Amino acid sequence: MNDLRSDDNSDSNAEIDVLKALDIILAQRKNEDPKKSYVASLHAKGLNKILEKVGEECTETIVAAKDAATSGKYDEVVSETADLWFHTLVMLSHLGENADAVLAELARRFNTSGLVEKASRK
Repeated sequence: MNDLRSDDNSDSNAEIDVLKALDIILAQRKNEDPKKSYVASLHAKGLNKILEKVGEECTETIVAAKDAATSGKYDEVVSETADLWFHTLVMLSHLGENADAVLAELARRFNTSGLVEKASRK
């Protein structure tokens, strides 16, 4: 995979570009040889395995956040959050969705109070 980081901080869409690039890569690797691709191996093992990884990464993110709160060092929580996001994107890919669906949902909620939005789901 190409290095998607940019030294040019003026590109306000760089983070979204990374998500779009990941979506493309995940879609491509979904059907590759599971012996040659970690993503393909997860898809081959099925949704339950992918969900297991999401749960594992979620737990690791929580532990890292607790550690960061006491140590003041955030590199591990950022790394674990990246793992969680990655495996969540694999899950979405497996289900036929992608980051765009999540970004659209976040955009829909953008000017809505969190309390109002939560109440609307009841």
